[in-house]
Amino acid sequence: MLQPNSIVAGDCIELMGQAPPADLIFADPPFNIGHKYDAYEDRKAYDDYYEWTQQWMGACCRCLAPTGSFWVASGDDYAAEVRLIGRELGLNLRNWVVWHYTFGQATQTKFARSHTHLFYFTKDTRRFTFNDMAVRIPSARQTTYADPRANPKGKLPDDVWSFSRVCGTFHERVKWHPCQMPEKVLERIIRVSSNQDDLVLDPFSGSGTTCVVAARLGRRYLGMDLSLAYVDESRKRLAATLAGRRKGTDISEDPAAKRRAPRPRSGAKKART
Repeated sequence: MLQPNSIVAGDCIELMGQAPPADLIFADPPFNIGHKYDAYEDRKAYDDYYEWTQQWMGACCRCLAPTGSFWVASGDDYAAEVRLIGRELGLNLRNWVVWHYTFGQATQTKFARSHTHLFYFTKDTRRFTFNDMAVRIPSARQTTYADPRANPKGKLPDDVWSFSRVCGTFHERVKWHPCQMPEKVLERIIRVSSNQDDLVLDPFSGSGTTCVVAARLGRRYLGMDLSLAYVDESRKRLAATLAGRRKGTDISEDPAAKRRAPRPRSGAKKART
């Protein structure tokens, strides 16, 4: 049995059979668009990629606790397939979130792509963790209109999230991985879908962001990746972050995120809706 608070090398489909039940799984798989990874070929035939997606999503479902949440990141090319596979697996789609980022990818013959899909699934339609107080943000009624009807606790974010991609000048940027997820995105997901000491699992750990944020927020973590090099570097990043030798995300780096920043709150609750 794999132990929590570790990042291990290997095929996630095989490793998840050795993992304890996870309260939250966040998966950011290769998008099959030709990125150069250390130990994975990111250009498969459509049928091969589809079958592989079925396999790893199925393995995640088997590893997910009965009250667990399962988030999947996807690009445009296979977003519809991820939704259909989720339905085949009996998952409940809570939200289809669009993460809109600044610094969109430059293009010459079509509009620049500036978003990623984030699918929010649960196993059960009623029993799951949703800590609304942990992610509420000031509403326009509060910040712009001084409307006395505004909820003083703020509002839940919409299903379009605005966070910058990780730019080269950001403190959290690593130089050894081509596709780094911003810590702010993981912070929101981990805060809302898990509690202290819950197990957060990432089957495609990559740059280690999920594990870094989970550890910083007091969750247990378990990361998996094919690449020994990525696993080694992720462990170093995690150790340096927890020891205070490496800065994480800086909200001042993203003006859009700064405007939407939640004020510090406590007493997040576990909702059953």
